[in-house]
Amino acid sequence: MQKNWYSRRLPHLLAAAGLAGGLAGFTAPQPPAKAKASRHLAPAPRHTFALGTNQFLLDGQPLQMISGELHYPRIPREAWRSRLKMAKAMGLNTIGTYVFWNVHEPQPGQYDFTGNNDVAAFVKMAQEEGLWVILRPSPYVCAEWEFGGYPYWLQNVPGLKVRSQEPQYIAAYTRYLQAVGKQLAPLQVNHGGPILMVQVENEYGSYGADKQYLAQNKQLFINAGFDGLLYTCDPVADVAKGHLPGLLPAVNGTDQPSQIRKLVNTNHGGKGPYYVAEWYPAWFDWWGTPHHTVPAAKYTPGLDSVLKAGMSINMYMFHGGTTRAFMNGANYKGDTSHYEPQVSSYDYDAPLDEAGNPTAKFRAFREVIAKYRPAGQPLPPVPAAKPSVALPAVQLTKSASLLAQLPAPVASQKPLTFENLKQAYGFVLYRTTVAGGSAQTLKLTDLRDYAVVLVNGQRVGTLDRRQRQDSLLVKLPAGQVQLDILVENLGRVNFGEYLLQNTKGITKRVTLGGKELTGWKQYGLPFDQAPTVSQATAATAGSGPAVRTATFSVASPTDTYLDMRQWGKGVVWVNGHNLGRYWAIGPQQTLYVPAEWLKKGSNTITVLELLKPQQTGLAFLDHAILSELRPISAL
Repeated sequence: MQKNWYSRRLPHLLAAAGLAGGLAGFTAPQPPAKAKASRHLAPAPRHTFALGTNQFLLDGQPLQMISGELHYPRIPREAWRSRLKMAKAMGLNTIGTYVFWNVHEPQPGQYDFTGNNDVAAFVKMAQEEGLWVILRPSPYVCAEWEFGGYPYWLQNVPGLKVRSQEPQYIAAYTRYLQAVGKQLAPLQVNHGGPILMVQVENEYGSYGADKQYLAQNKQLFINAGFDGLLYTCDPVADVAKGHLPGLLPAVNGTDQPSQIRKLVNTNHGGKGPYYVAEWYPAWFDWWGTPHHTVPAAKYTPGLDSVLKAGMSINMYMFHGGTTRAFMNGANYKGDTSHYEPQVSSYDYDAPLDEAGNPTAKFRAFREVIAKYRPAGQPLPPVPAAKPSVALPAVQLTKSASLLAQLPAPVASQKPLTFENLKQAYGFVLYRTTVAGGSAQTLKLTDLRDYAVVLVNGQRVGTLDRRQRQDSLLVKLPAGQVQLDILVENLGRVNFGEYLLQNTKGITKRVTLGGKELTGWKQYGLPFDQAPTVSQATAATAGSGPAVRTATFSVASPTDTYLDMRQWGKGVVWVNGHNLGRYWAIGPQQTLYVPAEWLKKGSNTITVLELLKPQQTGLAFLDHAILSELRPISAL
């Protein structure tokens, strides 16, 4: 999803959005049959999937895809199957997913396709559940995801320019795509898998118009083993720029059959078939702004019109899930705009809520889809919603000051960025010593993105890029003063020209009273793993950031929600799983705890709290709170 387009379209989308799809010729993919005399699976049947004049053709017969997007990293692996069953129950016959480069190659040449990153297992599971798959493995995904899916380390290659023919980018892209191809090319429909189509690039027309670059993309996909049907997708206004002749141009953000038909015909030799690759049932959220919701009734007429027209569709999102850890992206359109980091919840007001339960929108869409089911193929029953509970409150009495648990520092004259430190996400503590005995203005040039400023270990203020804050008057006691600046990466920009300006930390300089400060020590705090309280300290005696931990007992693992309204800002881990960020400004005030990540008996919870280190009580709820804003002054 691209942001320069949908920032213009958001009022329209939220007022009168639409869908496309249909179920004519519904055919479920066949899972591999078990061989009778062997433990090995027999080869799955190979299919042909081709473009007809007006319809997609599976083995020569019309297939109308009704697809819904869901992303494997945003769902606990243990819950993948339940989400896929819900997709089938709503009437979907296909699912769509991006493939996320920064998930699979977090450091150069270090590939990870295991656990929650096992995208091949996700695709195979979809096939087992009788669903086809639309694969979107472009190195750029947007998706409200950190850096639009790009790994941070690309920025450490001098001269590398993403989304271009720049050779260093193409070389890195090629290596990555080859690794993805090894995982997923064998799962294309023409090889017996469920993958019907593979998307080349991602709404490129909203970014550029270099047809040679697009052609290069196509060839890289072919070289990586993607020898089936390839396509491009772009918003209505950008189809011409983002379409590569010879590939099917999918259209995003419309539910008007006449418009879809005209756009595709114009760019595809006067013929179809017709596919809306992204149709938005609602929207995402960012910190400090209202939660986005849109009634289902705004969408059902559009869904009905496109289904009736026999067109195919992928709704973005069918189920959003949660953008856990530090993987949320951000929007930024330049100095005249605000930086907008997205919240951890990716509920999206989608047909399935953040926990994977059906909503009123699910039921409304299901009713429309049911009208277009082939005779004798009723919709499967809807699985029961999962229960959720409010567990007893927990006291996190074991604590330590974050400053008491620092790793070895990296010294430099000027501040180093996260990228200089080869650190992707999390926090960096910058430390220097200054002469005290005065009150002076501290200025951080190009802070990215949020800073807690401490003098001799005590918090004296914060700076927030969202508010364009870069300066703070600090009162320095007499003598030598330890100045600490804890900087949080709130999410790299995931759209637009600022993809190329995405370094994090203190990216230029720090001045005090107009004089540049030098002689820095940088302490990297990526929190790839949950922090530990190795030795309890008197964290509550100070005002600096603290780590708190406790154990709590669970009789039977059940979904629950952490109520963070009494806390300030930070991150929570449960049993080692990073649940995401919380921030009292809202609109998100809870963190979803999946039952799959709880254990019967003892469980561990850890909170990194930046602003309210004396807070100890943590409450649970049986529901999410995603729509409560608070003024910053309340913190």
